[in-house]
Amino acid sequence: MSALTVLFIGGTGIISSAAAVRAVELGHRLTVLNRGSSSTRPVPDGVEVLTGDVSDPASVRAAIGDRSFDVVVDFVAFTPDQVRADIDLFTGRTAQYVFISSASAYQKPVASLPIRESTPLRNPWWQYSRDKIACEDVLVGAHRDAGFPVTIVRPSHTYDRTSIPLTGGWTAVDRMRRGLEVVVPGDGTSLWTLTHHADFARAFVGLLGLPAAVGDTVHITSDEALPWDQITRTLAAAAGVDEPRLVHVASESVATVVPEWGPGILGDKAHSVVFDNTHVKTLVPGWTATTPWSTGAREIVEWFDAEPGRAVVDPDEDAAFERLLERARAFDA
Repeated sequence: MSALTVLFIGGTGIISSAAAVRAVELGHRLTVLNRGSSSTRPVPDGVEVLTGDVSDPASVRAAIGDRSFDVVVDFVAFTPDQVRADIDLFTGRTAQYVFISSASAYQKPVASLPIRESTPLRNPWWQYSRDKIACEDVLVGAHRDAGFPVTIVRPSHTYDRTSIPLTGGWTAVDRMRRGLEVVVPGDGTSLWTLTHHADFARAFVGLLGLPAAVGDTVHITSDEALPWDQITRTLAAAAGVDEPRLVHVASESVATVVPEWGPGILGDKAHSVVFDNTHVKTLVPGWTATTPWSTGAREIVEWFDAEPGRAVVDPDEDAAFERLLERARAFDA
C-alpha cells in the first residue's frame, strides 16, 4: 500500500499511541491533533502535531484549516453530537473516516458465543456503551443516506504497560503483594479477553486506506479468553505473588457497595466474552494477536516497578476493597 495522509484526533491514548507507532512504521504521513503532548505515551518522531480542543468543533476546524486527508480517525468521539460535528467537518475531505466504538456495545448478557460483528447491540447498564451505539447509528445513517465513508471499529479490553485490567488497578496488585485479600467480581470463572495495544494496532492500521473496510464494521481482539481468576493470578505471579488471596463477591453487590465500579462491571466485565475475529483476519490477511496475557502482565509490573511514582495506591480503592470484604464476611457469617 502506498503512503497515506492520516489524521488522528487523539493520538496519545492506549490504542491511538500504538496505532501512531504502527502508522509511522508503515511510512504513512501522520498528523495528530490533540490538546497537548503526553510524557507517558509521546508522539513518535516525524509526526506532525496540531493543537486543538477536540471537545470544541470550531477549535478542530481552525487547527486543520482547509486540509484534506486520505484517512481521518477519531479516537475521542463519545457522543452523537461529536460524530455529527465530524461528519459536518470531514464530508468531502477524506476517503475514510474511522470511528472507534466499543465491544461493550454488544448485547449484555450475550445470547450466544462467540461474539461476531452481527451480534446485536444493547447495553442497559452502561451509558458509555449506549452512547457508542448511538454514535454508530448516526454514522451508519450518514453512510446510507449520503455515502459518508465510515469504518466502525470495536475494540474490547485493550491494554498497554500503563494500564491494569483488574478492579482496583495498582491498588489490587499492592494488596496482593502485602498478602491482603482482593475482590474478584463474580465467581472468577467468567471468560474475558485482553488485547495488547500493539496487537490491536497491527490490525487496525491495516484497515486504513482499505476500500473494503469503508461502510463496514469490525472488531479487533485477541483470541485468548481467560477466566478472571486466571487473569488475576497471572498478574499476581508477574508481581512475585505465588498465592494471592482472592475473594469472590457477586457483581451486583460490588455495584451496590462501590457504585462507581458498577457500570463497567455489570455492563461488561461480569459477562463472558469470546470473539470471532474471522472478519478482521479476512480484511487484514496474516494478522493475529501474538501477545499472551502472561507477557503483557510482566510488561505492566516491570513498568510500574521501574519508577516509584507510578506504583500509587489509591486510598479510596483500598477502602472500597475493605467495604466489600466486610460485606462478604458478614454474608458468610
